[in-house]
Formats: sequence, structure tokens, C-alpha cells
Amino acid sequence: MNDLACKDASDTPPKASSPWELYSSRSRRTFLLVLFLVGTLSYIDKGIIAVLLEPIKEEFHASDKMLGLLSGITFAVFYSTLGVPVARWADRGDRRLVITLSLAVWSVMTALCGVASTFWQLAAARIAVGAGEAGALPPAQSLIADYYPPTARSRAIAIFMQSGTAGYSMALVLGGFMAQNYGWRSAFVSAGLAGLVFTPLVNLILKEPRRSAQFAFQRDREESGAGAVRILLSKPAYRNVLGSIVLYYFMSYGVLVFMVPFIMRVHSLSVSQAGALYGTIGTGGSILGALGGGMLADRLVARDLAWLARVASCGFLGAVPLYELAFWSSNITAMLPALFLAITVLSAAVAPMFSALHIVCGSKRRALSVAAALFVANLVGFGLGPVTSGALSDWLGALYGTGEGLRYSLMIMIPMLLPAGWLMLRAGRHLKVDAED
Repeated sequence: MNDLACKDASDTPPKASSPWELYSSRSRRTFLLVLFLVGTLSYIDKGIIAVLLEPIKEEFHASDKMLGLLSGITFAVFYSTLGVPVARWADRGDRRLVITLSLAVWSVMTALCGVASTFWQLAAARIAVGAGEAGALPPAQSLIADYYPPTARSRAIAIFMQSGTAGYSMALVLGGFMAQNYGWRSAFVSAGLAGLVFTPLVNLILKEPRRSAQFAFQRDREESGAGAVRILLSKPAYRNVLGSIVLYYFMSYGVLVFMVPFIMRVHSLSVSQAGALYGTIGTGGSILGALGGGMLADRLVARDLAWLARVASCGFLGAVPLYELAFWSSNITAMLPALFLAITVLSAAVAPMFSALHIVCGSKRRALSVAAALFVANLVGFGLGPVTSGALSDWLGALYGTGEGLRYSLMIMIPMLLPAGWLMLRAGRHLKVDAED
């Protein structure tokens, strides 16, 4: 009897004190790859509209302000609003299930964008895409933070964040190709079908650490959603990072959505040429910058947590003059190297910025901390950024022509990165005090 008891005890897997102890390096890489592909599909469906704006404008006779509305607030309202309750579900439940269901929903709705017969039907379909994508990034980042320890987390998040680069690049290149050769509707349908094909694999491959018998996940039943948000906002580091994320998204979405139209109007390229050019430049710069910034942050964070915020701040501040030079350049040969450097420097800031959130949020609020940040950032940034830059372009275009008006509009938007960099420096002063496992 005693021998049997000893045998049973020895066969019981040891308990893991941290979720990342459950998995081998190979398993982590597999999970990260799947999440990367989910993120790529998310950004394809989110960003493909950028390369389709000109043909949509022609078919529906829309103004730049209406295009900004279509690519911005129509998507952002439900994307932001549903993000918080979905993240609360993810913090208490099965994040793998949340991601799988979200992927299925936004893929179906993206395909339906391709059959819209009016501008407002297309806008309604984009709202539904945003509702589906609310369950993508916060649960995915939450899983990554559980799969990887803090000393390897910035690199993992940097790799995951490159799904945005891959997704937008594929949206620009393939979307431009499809639009030019088969029409803009075929681009939406193809993107949606790709997501539906991948959906079953996500549920099959991903693992939820909370379901493992080796790791006891402690649900906090006493902390309400409102209470969790209050705790997050009580931390100066979180508030400053939140403000920086909002400013970054406002600038980023306000500028990026009009990059292809800018290249087409100012440098006289076709939609496929502009999409391929910006997609290639964006991919190279984003990969180089994100991986470099993530590796640098992981190396320096062992010395001082404040370096997460400092690396992000340097990226924001350094990108401003490079972007202004790129937009001011009168020919495309001069624009390309400046644009590549600008994208590289800015990309180095993103992973450390989100890693700083995970340092201060605590494991039981991981998805909520990201979703709450994205709620505000998307309403202001994704919701108002494209509309603001579009309205500026319309106003300045009436004075200087459509190409120059868009150029000046984008140059006005870029300096929003300056206060974003300042806020990250402020956040760095509080990271150590506000840190929570």
C-alpha cells in the first residue's frame, strides 16, 4: 500500500509556480507562431481597406473625410467597446476559445464587405469586422505573457507585433494586386475566406495554461471589472503608458491609412505599385526596428525596469524628424530611405511600450490592461485619427491641391509622437514601484 502511494506521488507532475514553466521552448515557439498568424489575419482584415480606398472612393463618389470615417470610426466603435468585456472574459476563462470565435466572426464579416452594394452597407460590415476583432489582440498578448517569462517577453511581444507588419504588408501588396486585377470586392472576399480556413487550427494547436492540472489558476472572484480598472488607473506608470499609446495610435492610424493614397497622388504611382512599395518598405523597417527594440529592451530591463519606457521614448522622439523629412521630400528616391529609417525607429518603441503594461498590470488583469488601453486608443486613435487627417487633407487640398493637401495633413499629424515620448519617460519613473506579478 505504501509502495503504491509512493508510486502515485512520484507519477504526479510537479506543480508549476508560473505558467511559462509548463511548456518547452519548442512548444512556446509553436504557440507564438499560431498567435502570429492570427494577428496577421487580423491586420490583413483590418488594414486591407487602406489600399482599397481609392477604388472605393471612385465607385461610391466619397470624400476623403468619408474615407477616413469608413477606415476609422466605423471600425473602431465596436472594436473598442467590445474589447473590454471580451478581455474580462479572457482574464477569467479560456483565451484559446475567445481567439477562435473572434477569428471566425471577423473573417465572415470581412468577406461580406465584398458584397456591399452601397457605401453605408460597407460601413456596417466594417463595424461588424471591428466587433469580431475585439477578441484578438488582448487575449493573444495575455497568452504570450503567460507563455514567456519577463526576461524574454519583450522579444516575444515584438515578434507577435510583427504580425501587424506582415498583415498590413500582405494587405497592401495582395490587396493592391487583387483590386487592380479583379476589383476591390474580391480582395475583401479572399481575405475573409483565408481566416475561415485557419480557424480550426487555432483551436487545435493553442493551449490554455489555466486548463493544465500542473498549474493552479486562482480566479479572483472578489475583484470586479470596475475595481480592476480602478486599480490599473491608480498606477502612475499605467496612466502614462496609456496616454502614450493613445497618442501613438492617433498618429499611427491617422497617417498609415493614407500612406498609399499619398504615394499615389504625390509620386504618381498606381495602386499596385504604391501598395507594393510601401508594403516592402514597411515590412523591412518594422521587422528590423521591432526585433531590435525588443532585444535591446530585454537586455536592459534586467538592469532597470525603467529601460522599457526609455527605449519606447527614444523610438517615438527619434521617428518625428525622419517622418517629416520623408513627407517633405520632393521625389520618391529621397523619400524612401527617410521613410525606411522612420518606420524602423518607430517600430522599436512598440514592443517595450506594451511590455511596460504587462509589468504593472498583474497576471489576473493581463487581457483587461491591454483591452482598456486599446479601448481608449482605438476610440481616439483609430476612430478619430483617420477622420482628422482626412478632414485636414480636404481643407488643405482645397487650397494647395489634393496631393499637397494630403502631404501637409500627414506632416501635421506626425508631431503627436513628441508628447507620446515624454509620457513614456514619465512612466519609466514609476515602473519599479508599480510592478506587479
